[in-house]
Amino acid sequence: MAKGPTVESWLAAQAPDIRSAVERLRAMALDAGDGVTEHIKWNGPSFCIDGDDRITVGLAPKGGVRAILHRGVKVKDAADFVFPDETGMIQWAAADRGVVTFADEGAIAANAEAFADICRRWFEATR
Repeated sequence: MAKGPTVESWLAAQAPDIRSAVERLRAMALDAGDGVTEHIKWNGPSFCIDGDDRITVGLAPKGGVRAILHRGVKVKDAADFVFPDETGMIQWAAADRGVVTFADEGAIAANAEAFADICRRWFEATR
C-alpha cells in the first residue's frame, strides 16, 4: 500500500500565505488536547483523538483556509449531539459537522482564542 504525503511535504507544496495560515491552525489543534495526533487525510492535515479524525484543515473552496469539525470517517447518529457555538464562527453542514473558514492569517489571529477554544471543546465533545 502506498504511503500518503507527510504533513511536512503537504505544507511544502502550499503557497507561503496558505502554509503560514495552516501552520497557525495546526498549532491550535495540536495544543487542544492530550494525545492529539496528526496525519494527511482528505487532502489536508487531519487531527485525531484516540485514532479517530476530528478536525481537518485545508484550503477553502473560495479562498483562504478552513477547519472542518467532524466525528470521524463513519457517520454516527447525531440525534443527541449538541455543540454550542457562542462565537457564530461555525457554519453547520450537519448537526455534527461544522466548518470554520478564515479569509487569511489576519482573520486567524483575530479569532485565535475563540478557535482554540472550539478545538478544545470539539475534542472533548467527540471523544
